Amino acid sequence: MTRISLPATIDDAPDASRPALEAVKASLGSVPNLFRITANGPAALKGYLDFSGALSKGTLPAATRERIALAVAQVNGCDYCLSAHSYLARNVAKLDEAEIAANRRGGSTDPKAEAAVRFAVELVEKRGQVSDAAVSAVKMAGYDDAQIVEIVAHVALNTLTNYLNEALGTPIDFPVVRRDAA
Repeated sequence: MTRISLPATIDDAPDASRPALEAVKASLGSVPNLFRITANGPAALKGYLDFSGALSKGTLPAATRERIALAVAQVNGCDYCLSAHSYLARNVAKLDEAEIAANRRGGSTDPKAEAAVRFAVELVEKRGQVSDAAVSAVKMAGYDDAQIVEIVAHVALNTLTNYLNEALGTPIDFPVVRRDAA
């Protein structure tokens, strides 16, 4: 059960959030609960969408972005994000079940992606205080400085959604995946 209001329709959302929700609906065909609950704070919704949109134009492949999202959601214990990103990983990024399970355990079946996922997990677990060895490992795997910054940014973006969903009790509107099922 949500801890704050969950606008049932776009018309129930604050006026300032409605254009953004209409854009989400046009893009996705529906408005997932994450966007609806975030719409309570129009500036937060705009910030999330702008940040997400900017990162989608980065150089990290979509599959790597989903891998990071899965790992971060697992570490942060966000069932909503595990559910959403498991769905996206399967249906959009075309990751198989073994890869999704590996991502949730903080790794990957792909050696290069493994470095990015491990780095993302260390960022979350150590609250950004990663070791020189962690940065070196991700560089050695072939990630350039811009991509390393993008990995950090994706961790931040996913941590934001994890915290929003967990703090506010967002109902899961994807096939449900629970943290303890990794």
